[in-house]
Amino acid sequence: MTTTEQANPNSAQIDTLPALEIVQIINREDQTVAKAVEAALPQIAQSVEAITSRIENGGRLIYIGAGTSGRLAVLDASECVPTYSVPPELVQAVMAGGEYALVHSVEGAEDDRAGARRDLAAISLTGKDTLVGIAASGTTPYVLEALAYAKEFGAVTVGVSCNVPSPLLDAADIAIGVVPGPEVIAGSTRMKAGTAQKLVLNMLSTATMISLGKVYGNLMVDVSVSNDKLLRRARGLISTITGVDDERAAELLTQANNEVKTAVVMQRKGVDAAAARELLAQANGHLRRVIG
Repeated sequence: MTTTEQANPNSAQIDTLPALEIVQIINREDQTVAKAVEAALPQIAQSVEAITSRIENGGRLIYIGAGTSGRLAVLDASECVPTYSVPPELVQAVMAGGEYALVHSVEGAEDDRAGARRDLAAISLTGKDTLVGIAASGTTPYVLEALAYAKEFGAVTVGVSCNVPSPLLDAADIAIGVVPGPEVIAGSTRMKAGTAQKLVLNMLSTATMISLGKVYGNLMVDVSVSNDKLLRRARGLISTITGVDDERAAELLTQANNEVKTAVVMQRKGVDAAAARELLAQANGHLRRVIG
């Protein structure tokens, strides 16, 4: 029996307890997840380096999963667009059963090997891409077939599993094995396993975006200004980095067509928007390389 399916002795009598003691048990078990992820940091870093290199050479980051794993993949991929102003096709999530499966149970979707091939063909997977297969059990047929398909094209494959060893980890070029142990409710892998997978995906996408120059210090300088809150954030970023007041920050942002990095370079280098964009292009978008 896989670790994710085992009964947890720490919660064996949880159905007899009052609410406070139930959530205390859940909380104690959740605290083990970060330590489990810590053990896989070298493999996570190796994956980030591979993903970054592939993107810099025209590739994409593609997640694929079923059920909870697929939903977490969709969440992570969709957040990259507004957070880092990347095009939607750069970080994508493919989920067994398609969009319908985001909110409905699709029986048999995780076993659909042919569906994995169809879904990856539909997004024109190539050898330039990195495919990250996510499966708590490490045995999901849909995900295993996806990795086999990706290898036929020469894409880099990464496996994220909460069971070690597992077929998924054996099949991947880079194996990220995170073992948070049996769930509070046996087999409910949306809990600790889901949390572990979310932490790994947070690291993969965030560290990749940092490596691509989407962050200055710890500031979100490639934010997409799509609402009033983000407009205020963008002005604040410009003020923080350059020292100008809010009125000047707003003026720069307007001249830069809402591009924070362009506005910062304009102020720091005393150039117009076009020249600022050229300086950033020469630095592959890395603000630090332009302003120090």
